[in-house]
Amino acid sequence: MQKFISVLLVVFGSFTLLTAQTISSPSDFLGYDIGTQFSRNHQIIDYFKTVEKQVPNQIKLKKYGTTNERRDLYLAFISSEENIKNLETIRENNLKNTGLLEGESSGNDIAIVWLSYNVHGNEASSSEAAMQTLYELLTEKQDLLKNTVVIIDPSVNPDGRDRYVNWYNETKNELYDTDPQASEHNEPWPGGRPNHYLFDLNRDWVWATQVETQQRIDVYNQWMPHVHVDFHEQGINEPYYFAPAAEPFHDIITDWQRDFQTEIGKNHAKYFDAEGWLFFTRERFDLFYPSYGDTYPTFMGAMGMTYEQAGHGMAGLGILNDEGHILTLVDRLTHHTTTGLSTVEMASKHAKQLHTEFAKFFNNSDLKYKSYVLKGNQDKLNSLKALLSKHQITFENPTTSKVSGINYSTGNQGTLNVDGKAIVVHSDQPKGKMVKALFEPNAKLSDSLTYDITAWSLPYAYGLEAVASTTKIPSAKLLGRAALQTLSDAYGYVSKWDSMDDAQFLAELLKHDFKVRFTEKPFTSNNTKFERGSLIITKGDNKHIPKFLETLNTIAQEQAQPLTEIYSGFSQITPDIGSPDIKLVNKQKVAILSGEGTRSLSYGEIWHFFEQQLHYPLTSINTDDFGSTNLDRYNVLILPNGNYRSVFNDSNMTKLKDWVRAGGKVIAVDGALRSFAGKDGFSLNYKTSDDADEKKDNLTAYADREREYSNNLITGAIFNAKVDNTHPMAFGYDDNYFTLKLGSSAYSLLDSGYNVAYLNNTKVFSGFAGKDAVKNLDQTLVFGEERMGSGSFIYMVDNTLFRSFWENGKLFLVNSIFMVNNNAYEL
Repeated sequence: MQKFISVLLVVFGSFTLLTAQTISSPSDFLGYDIGTQFSRNHQIIDYFKTVEKQVPNQIKLKKYGTTNERRDLYLAFISSEENIKNLETIRENNLKNTGLLEGESSGNDIAIVWLSYNVHGNEASSSEAAMQTLYELLTEKQDLLKNTVVIIDPSVNPDGRDRYVNWYNETKNELYDTDPQASEHNEPWPGGRPNHYLFDLNRDWVWATQVETQQRIDVYNQWMPHVHVDFHEQGINEPYYFAPAAEPFHDIITDWQRDFQTEIGKNHAKYFDAEGWLFFTRERFDLFYPSYGDTYPTFMGAMGMTYEQAGHGMAGLGILNDEGHILTLVDRLTHHTTTGLSTVEMASKHAKQLHTEFAKFFNNSDLKYKSYVLKGNQDKLNSLKALLSKHQITFENPTTSKVSGINYSTGNQGTLNVDGKAIVVHSDQPKGKMVKALFEPNAKLSDSLTYDITAWSLPYAYGLEAVASTTKIPSAKLLGRAALQTLSDAYGYVSKWDSMDDAQFLAELLKHDFKVRFTEKPFTSNNTKFERGSLIITKGDNKHIPKFLETLNTIAQEQAQPLTEIYSGFSQITPDIGSPDIKLVNKQKVAILSGEGTRSLSYGEIWHFFEQQLHYPLTSINTDDFGSTNLDRYNVLILPNGNYRSVFNDSNMTKLKDWVRAGGKVIAVDGALRSFAGKDGFSLNYKTSDDADEKKDNLTAYADREREYSNNLITGAIFNAKVDNTHPMAFGYDDNYFTLKLGSSAYSLLDSGYNVAYLNNTKVFSGFAGKDAVKNLDQTLVFGEERMGSGSFIYMVDNTLFRSFWENGKLFLVNSIFMVNNNAYEL
């Protein structure tokens, strides 16, 4: 018997050696020792393709998408030969465990582990680790693959990675410089962290605004892994972070998920302890906001975890940290490889229990709210349905006329009258816990010190009336959208104005050189009342358009935009179509500042909005060039969130004011308002706390200072603002608007100007806001306009494009561009 075992060991050892010889190591393939250079994205993908050719029975590559810059996105499926042969069966059996696929699971307990690398492009050690992890799984760690399928995404954000790697490779010294002040450790704007549109892909999992996310979650939801790890980097002086996570945990997270991530962390610690490597756990990185690479998988039943290695874009190939230690890329990729393999090891060891507990997660019978019912603007409902469909969350139409529950408009118990156009989202579906996380009025917060925003409830974000019901509301399958009628010959055609669909329709008309009017006052024609902002396209204005009616019909059909025919310019209730209160929409030439001083994320949100949502041209002007820029070529200048102290010196501020006086419009977003608050010639001013006890912080114990300071913080909370919807900036809105406030900055109401939206009798509807911060928000500005000469400064205290998910706020920006102070001549 002993001899037989010895023979088996020799055979197995020979097999391992043979496999290692068959598979190229990353260093052999790259032509340099891994970690001594940064590999470009195509080299990483080529390595995976090479390994697939060498052992096709154990690895399968799948192209799942393409980035904005035309780089391909790949997943690698790694397992034993038997599991690779049965990959589709394993996937289907797993979905049957969740209830997402009908039928009984008939497979073995195969654990599915998904490892995501390089979601932040300049956290570049992780893609190097992806190659090394692949190699070690297929050589030294073959035994782990018998009951696991490992899915590796080697580069979630290849556009950002190559932006960083190309900059670093062309900047660094031949022998890298460890001095933190060296140029190779200081990236230029915008850095490699974000994707092409400068979005943080690690905050986009739920909102799915970016093509990388959209393509990834489509595949993710086809697999629903049991474990998901997101590999990151942090500052050079924080060694390594791994699970368990910090509080707050969202209350849908199960005890098993809490406990098992602790066990995984202990396993990591075993390997780190053996090497004497430093690490920390249970601090900083919580599991509350649903749109991260750890929380989204967790809310979908997986063990979702973030691992953070010291380094980031500052580290380069090697850097001297504050403790006098040289941190190298080799160190960083080694640590990430260790935790990745340790994760697979724990999944393999506990595969059966992972299956059992994963299946339990999808039992949603104990959720408090059984149905969420929403009604309102049909375009906004359609937009919400599109988001839910991306995540395979089902919805129906109510078959009752009245529902009771928590009314989102008041925050109290109430009723809502509905019809068949409303939608119902039930929580007794497989993804019911994610439904709870996205729809609940106010998520339970166990700790006010969080890593991100604390409110995101979809009824507020989409501007819909809603009720959360503790009883299941009767419903049926959705009604189809009615087909649009073909337009007939008429004096003119009127479009409603209350959604982004209408804004996209306007942009398309302007691109086709249509003359479009909008009304500043309600009017009635053909027994139909048209509200402020309604668009009017007349035959007389558009004689220059060949085949006017045919072209308008085509655009309206393509945009699914309903139009109402009117047969006279004489209105039943004024104004008439030729009134000065019905103005032509100018085909605005819009510019935006970019570069140093602007916050890249805010710039990216606006850039993406214009190109991918509004579909309207936008000119970017670098802040370094502002002094020499001829502003007379533009009607509108947008200032993203940022710090413009070095941009708007006395000379440039004078230049900006003169341009506005001559008819220009400045739209300042969030931090950009600081350039004008309290400055000569502006009525915009900060509002400071009236609390006279300014010295109380000095008496707070050192250990309690951070928590005491939270009384002054707002971490993404929702408030109800009063709206003057007679002002053009608020056309299409009701007289109230739920705004997402990202911080505690407060500005007094304008003494000279228009307070379009403001906070009054302030109440937090959802999320965390410290008591002192809330007190200071009463009677403060949300959106406003200040005239200067013939032009305007438009102030957007709250960023309506934040991460591009607050759908109900986007029309404020469009109104600011096309309808506010619309007196300037077209260029």
